[in-house]
Amino acid sequence: MKDKKLYMIGNAHLDPVWLWQWQEGFQEAKATFRSALDRMKESEDFIFTSSSAAMYEWIENNEPAMFEEIRARVKEGRWNIVGGWWIQPDCNIPGGESFVRQGLYGQRYFKEKFGVTAKVGYNVDSFGHNAMLPQILKKSGMDYYVMMRPMPNEKGLPSRLFWWQSDDGSKVLTFRIMFEYLSWGKDLENHVRRCLGEFKEPLNDLMLFYGVGNHGGGPTKENIESIRRLNEEPDLPKLEFATPDRYFKDMEASGLDFPVVHDDLQHHASGCYAAHSGIKQWNRQAENRLIAAEKFSALASWITGQPYPEEFTRAWKNVLFNQFHDILAGTSLEPAYEDARYLFGEAMAIADRSLNYAVQSLSWNIGIEQDETMRPIVVFNPHAWASKVNVELEIGGIKDNSVLVDDTGKPVPFQTVKSQAAARGRYRLSFMAELPPLGYRVYKLFLESASLKPVGEPITASDLVLENSRLRLEFDKDAGFIKSLRDKKLDHEVLRGEGARPVVIDDTSDTWSHDVLHFNRTAGQFKAVRVLRIEHGPVKSVIRVVSEYGSSRLVQDFAMYPDRDQIDVRVTVDWREKFKMLKFVFPVNCVFSRHTYEIPYGTIEREHNGEEEPGQSWVDYTGIVPGSNRVYGLSLMNDAKYSYSIHNKELALTVLRSPIYAHHDPYVPEADGEYAFTDQGIQQFNYSLLPHEEGWEQAGTVRRAAELNCKPVAIIETYHEGKLPQTDSYLSVDRDNIIVSAVKKAEDNDDLILRVYETDKKATTAEISLPKWERSIRADFKPSEIKTFRVPADKSLPVTETSLLEWDL
Repeated sequence: MKDKKLYMIGNAHLDPVWLWQWQEGFQEAKATFRSALDRMKESEDFIFTSSSAAMYEWIENNEPAMFEEIRARVKEGRWNIVGGWWIQPDCNIPGGESFVRQGLYGQRYFKEKFGVTAKVGYNVDSFGHNAMLPQILKKSGMDYYVMMRPMPNEKGLPSRLFWWQSDDGSKVLTFRIMFEYLSWGKDLENHVRRCLGEFKEPLNDLMLFYGVGNHGGGPTKENIESIRRLNEEPDLPKLEFATPDRYFKDMEASGLDFPVVHDDLQHHASGCYAAHSGIKQWNRQAENRLIAAEKFSALASWITGQPYPEEFTRAWKNVLFNQFHDILAGTSLEPAYEDARYLFGEAMAIADRSLNYAVQSLSWNIGIEQDETMRPIVVFNPHAWASKVNVELEIGGIKDNSVLVDDTGKPVPFQTVKSQAAARGRYRLSFMAELPPLGYRVYKLFLESASLKPVGEPITASDLVLENSRLRLEFDKDAGFIKSLRDKKLDHEVLRGEGARPVVIDDTSDTWSHDVLHFNRTAGQFKAVRVLRIEHGPVKSVIRVVSEYGSSRLVQDFAMYPDRDQIDVRVTVDWREKFKMLKFVFPVNCVFSRHTYEIPYGTIEREHNGEEEPGQSWVDYTGIVPGSNRVYGLSLMNDAKYSYSIHNKELALTVLRSPIYAHHDPYVPEADGEYAFTDQGIQQFNYSLLPHEEGWEQAGTVRRAAELNCKPVAIIETYHEGKLPQTDSYLSVDRDNIIVSAVKKAEDNDDLILRVYETDKKATTAEISLPKWERSIRADFKPSEIKTFRVPADKSLPVTETSLLEWDL
């Protein structure tokens, strides 16, 4: 066996939050790091490997003397920094830009404090890994990756060591940990011997991770002494204190060929995609608010001189910490979610304050003529494409002869819908805004007009039917389900049965749903108690479906617009069930189907086998209309959920599930015990249905989902002089499949950073225009490629492409 080697990786997996709150994790980080430093004093050959910049920042702020010891050990080469991210996050649920920021803030922290960056990505306990990670890792300075889940019983892989490749061709050499990422604190002989069967020619070298973990601890004296003893045993491989960096470099130098895996790495703990609706929704909201605030703050800093907020770093660090896999996955104890809410609250307060400063700085500089009968409304578009979206805002003073016009004086259809205030004289104004790419437009509400008349005609709408020129939506009065959704242009029934069907499923699994892939044991369905039209006007008509199940109540408000082929649904659910799951089911009327899920900065196609799948803000079901050769599909988009399933022809959105907080098999709850259950009470979110000809690519699903998740910002202004016009655009792209996802100030100067990615898995040449600065970027994109551009404030300097870290790798 001495021709084989085990690289012994001394580590301490530490969950900063799990069955304990962050304050306990904070103390354990200090105790664990102290122990590792003490072991180094005792054993000159001992090496320690550790990740997660957030924990180092804790030490720096609370125990500076220990921090200096760590710096010395890093410089010496005996303290190995891996996983150049802020934390070890859930690797499915965060958005694409969040994964970028994990590396941006993590790697820059390590570089500033220790003079090194991590070369090894490191997420040993995360519950699955999205397929875009190889590209994100590579462009964040990491050439290698260590993971453990899914384990061999959950996903077969061709080797413990393999090239993991994403759609653009990026590859990272990846190792799947054997058995566990930790060991007990005693002799390691059993830990070593159970790995002997893992050696497969020609791969004669493997990594073995040791050290007490989960609640921290790290390698013990007995661990280290047993490694020395076992290294003398003739029937065991050579054991060597090592680092993942050393292992990967040796394997690359070995000349061996390693298999390539081009796929996501799933499934482990499928219940985590839906567990704890609150943390999922706060994460989506915080991501979108920060991204919008950064865009307008960066633009305002160049246009009006509004200072760019330093607080964004703090806000992002809060979000990134809450993306830790046991927090964002919904698997921690209940008080941890109060802590998470505080962090998200601080992040969103920073985002809201910064966004307000930015847009009001811009709107105050717009020249708006004086007219005491007029209320100017400035609407900002956070997306780099022309957008037509429903805008609603609270306002006072609307009269029967009020009229809304755009910046050219053209009347715009509007209506009042129910105000959020139960007070006289307050109204909620609703209209469709046509907005320029990443810019704004001024609308004007004339409170009284004798010369102008309101415009627009409502669609056909009753208590059971909504119908515009393209779609006809009909409800079953007794059940409350969608009875029919017909595409009138093609005479095609979009659904092959009852749609928007709220199905309740028995779910007695633990919080993770360990070893559960399918949730299909139907317990019952919500039944309608009221179906009625609640809004009707030239902008939209809305049918409300109120239904009940057990002690729970569900309200779905279905909105249809005169000139829009998208149906928007506002959901309020008051959930009182335990050990149950709620799904909204849509049977799609297509054959020869393909099923596409949005994943962070990309997409993936999956089988319709009924397994619970992680996804971002949308999923699409496209196929052939039965009896024809016409391609048709249905996109389902939402602003708060991440869990889906497709079984045969039934597409389902998992709304919530209600296990016991932090219930981990094999613990069996007492039959008459009192426990805290997740997702009890009221929650609200939105989803949209987008029936479409051809594929989701032609339907613009990516853009529509982005508009649903990151809405326009409307400001009620006043009249004043200003240098800015009443409509303007600051950034646009000439290709529909190229999305500008982030605009921010550079980390090291006043340059602009643009993040741009390709959505349709096709090579594309695109031009990105910043007309106000006479800048144009022409770039070639590989399929699903993410690019980052630096636009210097100095116009004499060229635009350059850079890494996700904003420096050259």
